[in-house]
Amino acid sequence: MYNDKTTLITGGHGMVGQALKSILPNAEAPRKQDMNLLRSVKLNKIKHIIHLAAKVGGVKGNTDLVADFYLENQKINHNILSAAHESGVRKVISLLSTCVYPDSPYISYPLTEEQLHLGPPHPSNFGYAYAKRMVDVMSRAYRQQYECNFVTAIPNNLYGENDNFDLENGHVIPSLMRKIWEAKIKNIPYVECWGDGMSLREFTYSKDIAKILLFLLENYDEAHPINIGNTEEYSIKEVVSLLCENLEYSGEIIWNTDMPSGQFRKPSSNKKLTDLGWDKEWYTPLKEGLKNTCKWFIINYPNVRGVH
Repeated sequence: MYNDKTTLITGGHGMVGQALKSILPNAEAPRKQDMNLLRSVKLNKIKHIIHLAAKVGGVKGNTDLVADFYLENQKINHNILSAAHESGVRKVISLLSTCVYPDSPYISYPLTEEQLHLGPPHPSNFGYAYAKRMVDVMSRAYRQQYECNFVTAIPNNLYGENDNFDLENGHVIPSLMRKIWEAKIKNIPYVECWGDGMSLREFTYSKDIAKILLFLLENYDEAHPINIGNTEEYSIKEVVSLLCENLEYSGEIIWNTDMPSGQFRKPSSNKKLTDLGWDKEWYTPLKEGLKNTCKWFIINYPNVRGVH
């Protein structure tokens, strides 16, 4: 059984980290100035680690700074796993990303964990995705040589309170939320969205991911990664419609079909998780999660990450 007083959350001030802190209030969640993971770290009395810390960014950052994204994330991951091994930490759960999956004709859908290394990731996330893959490789290597209980979990598209609402570096839901809200408060009569809006994506509420990570602390000890996302699919048009409803924006939505829509579908399988005992009914429906997130965003704007 984990004890939050001996649990470390890296990246504890990000979206998932703050969701975890709400249910593990006594866990250690140091800020970067107190624990710089780009340098070697020492762990005292820590028994469990939920490793979320990463250098993240949007498509432009990942494309322009590919070496930085690879090298900095490699340093972060190496430093935390080596410190965990040296300190005798009982268990580490590291959060990956669906961008680790191959962009390859040799994979099939829905995405399953054994397909992780069957080809290179999409070029737009080359450095970041390979660094995240190496967390899986390092975790397995420590397990094989030293019997360390290091496991990895793969979410899909996350959203929730305390997200990053930067228009260039934020993910799809926070970026659209900010764009629509600013159009409302500035009385802009339309919002332009990329593509045709027909692409389908899976979205998981950050508070659900926090609960699943705690579930895995007690129930998952395998070497191979595990998909943990909600597998219900929504079109980008449906997401925009829900955001307009919750933000009370009645302007026109213009779909710029000269811009890319992205891959039509990227469905994943969470069978491994449900076989462990996680019930799909425990996921927060997108409509409810967006309502909660929009309410939080309106109250806190403009003092939110990526804006303030």
